[in-house]
Amino acid sequence: MAKKQKTQEVEVPVVETPVVKTQKPTKPKWEIKDRVYNLKSNKKPISFTLRSSNIYYFDADKGYERELKYCENQRTPFVDEMQGDQRLSHIVFRNGSLFVEKEKTTLQRLLSLYHPHKDKLFTEYQPAKEAATEIEILEMEADAILAARELDIDMAEAIMRVELGSRVAEMSSKELKRDLLLFARNNPSLFLELLKDDNVVLRNFGIKATELGILKLSTDNRTFMWGSNDRKLMNVPFDEHPYSALAAWFKTDEGMEIYANIEKQLK
Repeated sequence: MAKKQKTQEVEVPVVETPVVKTQKPTKPKWEIKDRVYNLKSNKKPISFTLRSSNIYYFDADKGYERELKYCENQRTPFVDEMQGDQRLSHIVFRNGSLFVEKEKTTLQRLLSLYHPHKDKLFTEYQPAKEAATEIEILEMEADAILAARELDIDMAEAIMRVELGSRVAEMSSKELKRDLLLFARNNPSLFLELLKDDNVVLRNFGIKATELGILKLSTDNRTFMWGSNDRKLMNVPFDEHPYSALAAWFKTDEGMEIYANIEKQLK
């Protein structure tokens, strides 16, 4: 009779997985420095008093609104953290500005972090941020002016017709170029937007054809017809600008044939 063999127990080592501790995001460190606050919209009254009491800040960490008050004898703007007497102080802008020394951190924190009228009635002057915004605007102006210099006369006329309307037809090429450059400098965002809009050229094409009598628009602005025989070409959809609708129609198969026919007549 065969003997039963004893089975040996093998110990399996237990590997402990290291616990990864997640670090909570730290709040940016408060920079101690002098700060300047300006009223918005370039308003510069001789004196303007900003509300310093009966104002509230919603604390997302605590989940409720907390009352704010500016008291020079307190170290915090939060009423629920104040101790002792609360001597209310005024916040007064002179000629549209308020300079707050670095020692007055309570007032600075109230204005920079918690005041409900921040970025509504007043803003903190931040040179680096404003410089970045100005650089962005200047670069956009430069791009717009460079693009305007390279535009052909047809595209220039199309863009300026959006700005000046039918007056474009009476302008010389020099006047058109001058006004185009001024438009690009004064409103670079809109200029660059129009430059990318294919319908701008098509709208101008339709307006020129109508001004020259090749096309005719009915008195109710609902129908485009041939100028020579009043044969209907298209109906303008309800609540659409007639020339915007015509520009979209030029992209259809039927509209492309009419576009090619008009283009021959314009040459």
